[in-house]
Parts: sequence; C-alpha cells; structure tokens
Amino acid sequence: MRVFRIVDDSMRPTLQPGDLVVAVRGRRPRRNQLRVFPDPRLSTRWLVKRVGEVYRSDRSVIFEARSDNPAAPGAVDSHEFGWVPAENSYRVVWRYRPPSTGDC
Repeated sequence: MRVFRIVDDSMRPTLQPGDLVVAVRGRRPRRNQLRVFPDPRLSTRWLVKRVGEVYRSDRSVIFEARSDNPAAPGAVDSHEFGWVPAENSYRVVWRYRPPSTGDC
C-alpha cells in the first residue's frame, strides 16, 4: 500500500491538486479504474490515470492510460507515451481531499 499526492490538474474533476490517494499493488487493471504507475519517460515520477482499454496476453497485461482532463497544462497519457505495463502499477482504493485552509 502506498500514498500518493496529486500535484496537477490532469485528472480534474475526479482528483485535484492536494488530494491524497491510497493505492494497493494490483495486477488486474479494469476499464475506468484509477491506476498509479511510474511515468514511462521519467521513472522517478508517478502518474495517476484512468484505465481505458486493457490487453491481456499469456505473459503480460498492458493498459491504455487516459487523463480525465487532457487539456490541462502538462497533461500526458497513453497518447504521448503508449500503453502501460500493469506489472508495476497500483490500484487507487481511496481518495482524501484535505479541507481547504482559508483566512477567517
């Protein structure tokens, strides 16, 4: 189990910057699930995306990663980097949106 913090707008309105997600290791992606996985272009960065299509073979599972808000600045998904191996991905099981802090 891991906790990840959302830092950009690519998954709005589902997730917004500052939200926390709890994710568990899972090898069976399903369409419309939220998954967290290493960015295929920069392995030290993690991405959270919605699962599009899923392809299963005898030896591996890959999935299409989609942004809910592809027009957001800096948003990337499978249109940019291709399909993602499920092997190193996590399934989002819970989202926490901290209360906003404002001046009273």
